Amino acid sequence: MSQDVQPETTGSALPPSAPADSPPAPQTAARVPPALAVACFLSNFDRFAITPLLMAIATGFHVRLGQVVLVASGYFFAYGCAQPVWGMLSDRYGRMRVIRFTLCAAAVCGLVSAAAPDLTTLVILRIATGAFFGAVVPASLTYVGDTVPAAVRQRALSDLQLALAIGTAAATLVAGAAAALFSWRVMLALSAVLAAVTVAGMRGLSESRADTTLRRPSEQLASVLRRRWSWLVMAFGLVEGAVLLGCFTFLAPALEDGGIGALGAGGVTALYGAGTLGFSRLLKRVAMRPAWSLLAAGGVMMAGGFLVAAAGPNVWGIGAAAILLGGGWSFFHSSLQNWATTLVPEARGTAVALFVASLFVGSAIGSGLGGTLAQHGHYQQLFLLAAATAVPLTVCAAWLRTRYTPTGS
Repeated sequence: MSQDVQPETTGSALPPSAPADSPPAPQTAARVPPALAVACFLSNFDRFAITPLLMAIATGFHVRLGQVVLVASGYFFAYGCAQPVWGMLSDRYGRMRVIRFTLCAAAVCGLVSAAAPDLTTLVILRIATGAFFGAVVPASLTYVGDTVPAAVRQRALSDLQLALAIGTAAATLVAGAAAALFSWRVMLALSAVLAAVTVAGMRGLSESRADTTLRRPSEQLASVLRRRWSWLVMAFGLVEGAVLLGCFTFLAPALEDGGIGALGAGGVTALYGAGTLGFSRLLKRVAMRPAWSLLAAGGVMMAGGFLVAAAGPNVWGIGAAAILLGGGWSFFHSSLQNWATTLVPEARGTAVALFVASLFVGSAIGSGLGGTLAQHGHYQQLFLLAAATAVPLTVCAAWLRTRYTPTGS
């Protein structure tokens, strides 16, 4: 994945409200900068690392799994709630400035959380880490929206999905190995170090933000919230987050509850990343098909994955479910992402951030509610409920997508 970028200018007298870099012209090729893809990889690497570590953290602090779930749900909640702030800041100051700053802050919080002396401190630090890491993906999506024409944007987004998929797979594998061979603290420290390295590698990447008359956060926010389609897409993101991300959290614990170790559970759930990787490549080939059909295909895979997990919460069932859920994420979620980039072109950063906020608030709700069932070992009921919720979500999203007309590129 490559894109020609201009080096940042220095010594500019521009005020903070306008980036010193000149925004690049929209690209005719569906490509994204490699550094941006690496940042997205790292965002998922840090976020998905926590799932295989939950049991190890519970054992290390001598607490129940239901309590440790706060480490994941708190991270997701902060990741989601911070989105509107980062979106408005990226509209005002530029995408890359926001990404660089938040990666630096996440690196600091990650290093400190690796040394957390108790569960309460760890939860607080992971919440802070999630809030900072939360800026990376929406700002990257907005960068693509700024620089890639709408006609081929889905293909560029599939490249970001590829980076996210690799991050997911790597996180589950490395986290499982770290928990089994060393400590869960090693994984958190590794993610923080990689964040610092990533910032150093992004220094030559230019800004993308086009000039806009919307400067004040209140104007940016109002321009998004006054449109009913924005509310609908955010609602879909909320439910998707609760179902797909929230309930995915319990795939690894379901295996560990059945006697599989952290390393094995991490290896099996890593198939989610493999599924996302494979289906992302397939998506790139069929990206020009009607958006509603991509949503429908992803929703079917999402519901089917949870049905398989409910039917057989063992290595084979959870493995097959992970692959199908990877396909659901690739098709359903990337189609929602693309939809979000078209909602309010003049405040794209804010619109995309609000969508991602709804996604991760939903994931926090899903993991929080699912924790009660998981604590008592009711994984089959949990996965059945997720599958049942995915059906009306898919039908409504696909149908309403056919009635939507973009307001801009």
